[in-house]
Amino acid sequence: MTQITSTFAGQVKKDGFLIVKKNVDNDLRLNGKRLIYSLNLDTEYSAAHIEIREGEFCYDINSPIEAVKQVAIGLPGFHNVENSIAAAAVAQQLGIKGDVINSALRSFKGVKRRFDYHVKSKSVVYIDDYAHHPEELKAAIGSAKQLYPDKKVTGIFQPHLFSRTRDFADGFAESLDMLDACILLDIYPAREKPIEGVDSQMLINKMKLKEKFLVKKEHVVDFLKTYPYEVVMTLGAGDIDGLIEPIEKLLKERSEL
Repeated sequence: MTQITSTFAGQVKKDGFLIVKKNVDNDLRLNGKRLIYSLNLDTEYSAAHIEIREGEFCYDINSPIEAVKQVAIGLPGFHNVENSIAAAAVAQQLGIKGDVINSALRSFKGVKRRFDYHVKSKSVVYIDDYAHHPEELKAAIGSAKQLYPDKKVTGIFQPHLFSRTRDFADGFAESLDMLDACILLDIYPAREKPIEGVDSQMLINKMKLKEKFLVKKEHVVDFLKTYPYEVVMTLGAGDIDGLIEPIEKLLKERSEL
């Protein structure tokens, strides 16, 4: 992989530039023109004064051309802050001004069904994510807990495939226990036939979380009407996306009360 990357980097023209993450530059031993970025190290491009305010990462981007001040992105995780630094470096090398970069980063919504905000008000937040594997759930739930440390995070999860639920049952239970409350739907079978003993009840029995509920998909919206929530997440790769519109409608109405 290092050889392939070095060959790719070697294609940069003499008047071009290469933007490289700190330490990757050391590994490649590159000799051409390059700009180094990192999250918070002493590099040409980096972030400073990183804070989380109202569910957003807020920070400044240090730059040898023009510092980009008071950046705010709603995407989760420090990796996205780091990605934004690299994007800003590219933009500046192309002559784009700091205020334009700032505006573009603020408006970037990310990939659909990956930490996808549908409601974002002071009283309620609604996020949808395609997560359907224990590690993906950990990442999505962990990001929500990081962005909203003082709010109750309620996850609505639809397991996908009987075989996946069986094979990763312990991992699913551990990931879902990160929530403050979990609403668990029936397993979405997709192409599979049921497997004896593998169902959502089996999964919920493995969970240590106190606030956990088995709810039919068609009853979720009615359940939410009587349930206290602050941050709501829909999680899964089945037909749970059919709940996005009615949940968004309900939460927007409730947030306006």
